[in-house]
Amino acid sequence: MENERSFPTMIIPRGTEITVNEQGLLSIRTPGNLVIQNPGNYSMIECGNGSVRIDPNIKVEAVTIQAADTCLIAGTLTAWRVKAKKIILEKGAQAFIMLQESDALELDRSARLVGNFASEDELYLMLGRFRRQLRELPAAVSGGVQRSELPGGEEVFLPPAAEEAVNEEAAEAAAQELEALFQDSTASDAAERDAETQALVLLLLERERRRLTLLGQLPEALNRLITLVREKNHALLASSFRQLFAAMGPLSEDLEQAQRMLERQFPTA
Repeated sequence: MENERSFPTMIIPRGTEITVNEQGLLSIRTPGNLVIQNPGNYSMIECGNGSVRIDPNIKVEAVTIQAADTCLIAGTLTAWRVKAKKIILEKGAQAFIMLQESDALELDRSARLVGNFASEDELYLMLGRFRRQLRELPAAVSGGVQRSELPGGEEVFLPPAAEEAVNEEAAEAAAQELEALFQDSTASDAAERDAETQALVLLLLERERRRLTLLGQLPEALNRLITLVREKNHALLASSFRQLFAAMGPLSEDLEQAQRMLERQFPTA
C-alpha cells in the first residue's frame, strides 16, 4: 500500500487534447506547461500558453513542437519543426531540428544542434545546392527503395534508378538557374530571392511531372504551370497559378510546397 502511494500521479488539465493520428502517433495539445519525462514518438506537441521541457536522458521524436513561450531541451529531440519564442538546449542536450522558428536560441557549450533551417525554402535551396553530394551517399544511407505518394494518397514504390531519372533533369535545371544568378554580380537581393524561388519551384514541378509521367498520370494544368515558370512569365503566372493548382485536385507534398512558395512571391492584393 505504501508503494502504491509513491507512484506518480498524472493530471490532465482542462482544455488538454490527446489524440492519435492514422500513423499511430500521439498528439498532445495543452493550454499550459508540459514536462516530458518519458521517451516517445509524437505527431504534435503544443503548449498554447506555456512552455515544453524535455528532461535529461529522455529521447523524443515529434513532427511538430509548438510552444507559446519556451522549448527547453535537456535530453534529445528529433523534430521536423519547432516553433517557440525561445529554444534552449541545456548541458549535454541534443536536438535534430529541420525547421526552427524562434526569436532566441540558447545553447550550452556542450549541447549539439543539427539542422536549424529557418524555412522550407532555405532547406530546399540547401539540398539543391548539394544535390551531387547527396546522390553520392552510400546506398545504405539513401535507402534501396524510394516511396512516392499520389495526389489521392495512394503510395507507390520506385526503384532507385527510376527515382534518379525523375529527379536528375529537374535538379540540373534548378542548379543552372542558380549558378547563372550567382555569377551575376549586378543582381539585387530581391532579384536573388525571386530567382531562387523560381528555380526551386521549377525543380519541384519538374520532379512531380516526371513522377506522374512514370505513373501514366499527367494533368495538363501541371504542364501549363511549368511553362509559365520556365518562361519567366511573371505577370501571367501571378494571375493564374492559383487556378492551375486548383485544377489539379488533391496536391502532393511537392505541389503543396511549390504553391506555398508562389503564394509568398505573389501575394494577393
